[in-house]
Amino acid sequence: MKNSNKVTSQILSVGSDYFTGSLKVSFLKRTCGIFIFVLCFNCSSQYDMETPFEVKDEESTESTENTTISEADYHILFVGNSLTYTNNLPKLVEEEAERKGVLVKTKSISKPNYAIVDHWADGEVQELIRSKKYNYVILQQGPSSQMDGYDMLVNDAAVYADLCSANNTKLTYFMVWPARYNYHTFQGVITNYTAGAQANNAILCPVGAVWKDYFDATQDFSYYGPDDFHPSLKGSKVAAEIIVETIFN
Repeated sequence: MKNSNKVTSQILSVGSDYFTGSLKVSFLKRTCGIFIFVLCFNCSSQYDMETPFEVKDEESTESTENTTISEADYHILFVGNSLTYTNNLPKLVEEEAERKGVLVKTKSISKPNYAIVDHWADGEVQELIRSKKYNYVILQQGPSSQMDGYDMLVNDAAVYADLCSANNTKLTYFMVWPARYNYHTFQGVITNYTAGAQANNAILCPVGAVWKDYFDATQDFSYYGPDDFHPSLKGSKVAAEIIVETIFN
């Protein structure tokens, strides 16, 4: 497993071009005969998704394959939600790997607000892993800063680890980030993803940790998109670079 500080320094070395970068309205309360609106930020929702503005993408609800599964050095299966399919992160990973001289083919099953337990319940991911086509299976959910996220990343992911091991596939975690207005939960995301990767002997791509280091050092939050949760294109490019650097360097 790679050290996040090492990856941070490697990513920073490429130059500044890569580094430009639930809301819930509570129910109307009645107190002393006066109606008031309470606007509150919630650290988590079901599965700790923290997705008040879910990006809608027609292709996100289906399995999408960017290229054919033949004639590649490595094959990667992405299993995630809108943080994976926004800006077509799998395609960005292919492009970044190609720049480093590695031919990668990807397939993505990423659906809005999905956790890894939802994908497992659907059953498609098991068939794909059993096909033995993939060198890496990259899991992403949440942000997963809360205890339910911890439980899924540590315990529920064990079935993925067992299936990957049985099919000569390396399980990998794509660490994400919280919404900007839940910035105080950032360390929880980092802790839970790290614990999940350690518990399941998986590779950890520390994207969230690198993002946080950059934010704290620069106060430049341009990796976030307009909703302050989903990534901007620059944020997704940084994520792709970290994934490729972690897996192939």
